[in-house]
Amino acid sequence: MQSGLILLVHQEHSLNKKEYQHCQEQSEMPANMKEHSFIKGLKNRCLHLLHQHKATTNSSQVTIKSESPKLTLNPSREEVLKWADSLDNLLAHKYGLIAFKSFLKSEYNDENIEFWLACEEYKKIKSPAKQASKAKKIFTNFVEPMSPKEINLDYYTKEAITQNLQHPTYTCFEAAQKKIYSLMENNGYNRFLQSDIYQNILNNSHDHHQT
Repeated sequence: MQSGLILLVHQEHSLNKKEYQHCQEQSEMPANMKEHSFIKGLKNRCLHLLHQHKATTNSSQVTIKSESPKLTLNPSREEVLKWADSLDNLLAHKYGLIAFKSFLKSEYNDENIEFWLACEEYKKIKSPAKQASKAKKIFTNFVEPMSPKEINLDYYTKEAITQNLQHPTYTCFEAAQKKIYSLMENNGYNRFLQSDIYQNILNNSHDHHQT
């Protein structure tokens, strides 16, 4: 009987020790891991909100925020309001971009933002060899007829890109990127501002002075 009690106490002590170590590891988590966790959580909450809205129009409001009370990476109300000022402000904000991509994905219309982002990455490449490889990949994925995520470009813009691929430069996709930006600005961006995703993020955003 006594040995049984000793074993029970030992097991309880081991469990408490493991819980303590887990909490300690969580508190010592690097900032970049916390940020990655928050970004992943925000994506999931955005998609969850869209599915919930489609299931019922009378659903209760869902708060989009980090599960960690100490995490202060969620956007302030001032930042979220700036998203409505221009598409530039929205795309320049890390979490605004995540929310916008999630919204477009819900409409099966995310090829435009993915192309725009791929062009942004392309312009940062310095190596000619890597630049040529990236240009070919962008063309194959977004521009080539019947490509997996073909974007809506006119014949002349596509022909210009095809010619530019022979000697890829920094401005290889510049004309196409501007057209796609204009397309997003006049369509998806306005719908996003009226969506439940944006309205809920705005309603649940914090004041600038809050932590």
